[in-house]
Amino acid sequence: MIALKIPKKINYKKYRWFVTSSDKLVVGGKSAEQNEELVKMCMKGEHLDLESRASLEEWTNKKKKYIVMHTNAPGSPFSIILDENPNQKDLDETAIFTASFSRAWRELKKEVNIDVFLLEQMYKEKGMKVGTFGVLGKRDVKKVPLKLYFKKQSNILRAVPFEIKNSPIIIPGKIPKEKFAMQISEKFKVSLKEAINSLPTGNFDFFIPVETKKKTKIKTNLKKKTSTKKKGNIKKKN
Repeated sequence: MIALKIPKKINYKKYRWFVTSSDKLVVGGKSAEQNEELVKMCMKGEHLDLESRASLEEWTNKKKKYIVMHTNAPGSPFSIILDENPNQKDLDETAIFTASFSRAWRELKKEVNIDVFLLEQMYKEKGMKVGTFGVLGKRDVKKVPLKLYFKKQSNILRAVPFEIKNSPIIIPGKIPKEKFAMQISEKFKVSLKEAINSLPTGNFDFFIPVETKKKTKIKTNLKKKTSTKKKGNIKKKN
């Protein structure tokens, strides 16, 4: 496993955050104010220690590789992958994370479009509202579902955008957040506050992945065949 690289000068746990399945840290704002703070800090390279940004030229080159995501509509974190070499899975997971922690969750949407661009494309003009930035040039668009799984990362329960064995899949639904958080708190043995902090804003539903059910069924059938064979019955293979 690749060691997680965490920038020394960013208190990432106060934001929306998760670690991708290939150990890349992704951070996004919980509010317009946090989006403003986070983007400006990363644009200036203030989240890095001095050794990591030895020169302005070096940081300018790094900034060309930092990827940012936001929904097509307002009410979304600016999610930043804090690594210069994200792979395709990192991009897919960050897009789902951005969608799931946006306003789209409480609007009960099943999928949304995510804009994908580089940090260096972003700009701020006088008169723009807090948390609002412009984007110059071309943007890619990814259409992704809203769904999350549970996993402990840095010893903290997170709702993450990639498959986790034995975790329910959560989607927008009708169960109130606090009621759902109580169930999550009990299941994963964490405090109610930690469970609430792991979740998007809105209501919830959940289901068990179909693959898990299929595997269980196959195992049951295998057991039946074994017990039949012990009785001396011979079955022809199809």
